[in-house]
Amino acid sequence: MTINDCCNHAEVRVDPARWPDVAAPRGGRLRALAAARLFATATRRLPVSIEYPRARRDRTRSGSPRSGEVLPRMIIRDPQALYQRIGSDGLIGFGEAFMAGDWTTDDLVGVLTPFAERVADLVPAPLQKLRSLVLPGHPDGERNTVANTRSNIARHYDLSNDLFGAFLDETLSYSSAYFGTDAAADTATWGDLADAQRAKIDRLLDQAEVGPGTRLLEIGTGWGELCLRAAERGARVRSLTLSSEQRDLARTRIAAAGYAEQVRVDLLDYRLVDGEYDAVVSVEMLEAVGREYWPEYFQTVQRVLAPGGKAAIQVITMPHDRMLASGSTYTWVHKYIFPGGQLPSIEALRDVVATETDLTMTDELAMGRHYARTLRLWRERFLAQSVTIGRLGFDAVFERMWTFYLAYSEAGFRSGYLDVYQLRLDKPATRGGPG
Repeated sequence: MTINDCCNHAEVRVDPARWPDVAAPRGGRLRALAAARLFATATRRLPVSIEYPRARRDRTRSGSPRSGEVLPRMIIRDPQALYQRIGSDGLIGFGEAFMAGDWTTDDLVGVLTPFAERVADLVPAPLQKLRSLVLPGHPDGERNTVANTRSNIARHYDLSNDLFGAFLDETLSYSSAYFGTDAAADTATWGDLADAQRAKIDRLLDQAEVGPGTRLLEIGTGWGELCLRAAERGARVRSLTLSSEQRDLARTRIAAAGYAEQVRVDLLDYRLVDGEYDAVVSVEMLEAVGREYWPEYFQTVQRVLAPGGKAAIQVITMPHDRMLASGSTYTWVHKYIFPGGQLPSIEALRDVVATETDLTMTDELAMGRHYARTLRLWRERFLAQSVTIGRLGFDAVFERMWTFYLAYSEAGFRSGYLDVYQLRLDKPATRGGPG
């Protein structure tokens, strides 16, 4: 299923009250002209067909399509609006232009993957240095302080349990599955996804040595699947979330499975947790912490772990040089999907663990191809559930926004720009060290 099935390239009706920055492009003529020139230069090197309302240009890296090659099509319906948006808001404007229908495609991942592969040099280096002067910065209200974090989390995870249920598998797992091998990941179907999600959780629980009697702290509950599988092993679980929607459904699922006395789910910031635990597990929560709080996150893990305890953490990463270059950049994902988020590099995580804690990173598993397939399966399911999602009150702009987000993420993993790791951290059996 393609984006064409969802949107049919029809005109998108944008409610200006709900989507004020999507309803009409901003930016003046000079910025639009500069953006048009920059866009033409950048895309000329990409294996993408750029199609305009009255003309067509097929280009590859060498400037013309290779014999028999079928290029993904980026169909620009309103070039002026696209350039105005890019000129005023950069890549935020690029995403908003898709939401508004200024451009569309019948192969969204195919179009976005070349952009992801070359993201470091799409904009000339001298212009990248001017980014902070001409593009929007992070709103102060989205810093991940204790006071702000709950509202940041709620903007995504409290959208609707029914929305997430429409495209997630039966485990309601909203993180990368683990299909066992890269080859299996490349060919996995929807029928494989639930078991692959369970395999992901089981590997983390094994890494943290969770078994009968284990005192387990989970940082980031999701909808409770990890709690359930840990409880099945005989562990006693405390799980933390800042999403009231997730907490309520997780508690319902836990009670229905008969583990209400064994599992406790609290609406609590990880920094405020107390107690001592034999194991800590956290699945794709670190991305929401924010770079300035990474030391505090790992120091919290260290603080609550008993001597000799183990932690298992699953986290999305990006290249170290891009993390440094883009750390202060306010992105489309920040604005519309994950306010306050920041992806670390694996190098940054190794450094923080080594310099800010006495934990030792003893195992790393990279599984980016597994996330690419997970995202593809979610996106296909999301598009297939368009009618259901509409009945939940989400309009066409929202559907285009989420389709773009899922495809944008898949392209990141397919290009190798993004990766996802499972990490094991060990705490010394004797007390001591920093923290």
